[in-house]
Amino acid sequence: MKKTIMGNAVKQKNDDDSNEDWLNIETLVDVEITSEAKEYPIESALLIGDNQGWRAGRAGEQTVRLRFKQSQALQSIMLKFEELKLERTQEYRLSCTDESGIIHEIVRQQWNFSPMGSTKQVENHIINLDKVNLIELIITPDINRTDSYATLQALRIS
Repeated sequence: MKKTIMGNAVKQKNDDDSNEDWLNIETLVDVEITSEAKEYPIESALLIGDNQGWRAGRAGEQTVRLRFKQSQALQSIMLKFEELKLERTQEYRLSCTDESGIIHEIVRQQWNFSPMGSTKQVENHIINLDKVNLIELIITPDINRTDSYATLQALRIS
């Protein structure tokens, strides 16, 4: 599924406590996703000020791709995940592709969510790459089960 989001501003102030100026994704990218729940569209994770987050429309591994309309120099990618109800071990893989086609794997990471303990994961990956034309995030919501749904509270880039 390809999804294009349109908008005006170039940068937005962060919606958390940092002083980071995040790029306004809606003006810079076309979004491709494997699925989305009607009540939790991908815009809810990408647009600043919307705190609802995204949820997959089907269980299992999910992919979110941000295709830049024009190549961008990027300094960081922030990911925020939240799980309040289920105990699960999530894995995500984050990579970028530059305009020459070289894939830069940024991170492959697992996180254990537990409603009685760890319910949030926030990661700010410093990348400092020029001419990025694609960001790809692959989420395996639970490495031990296939019936879990991927979620993403926020994805920000600067």
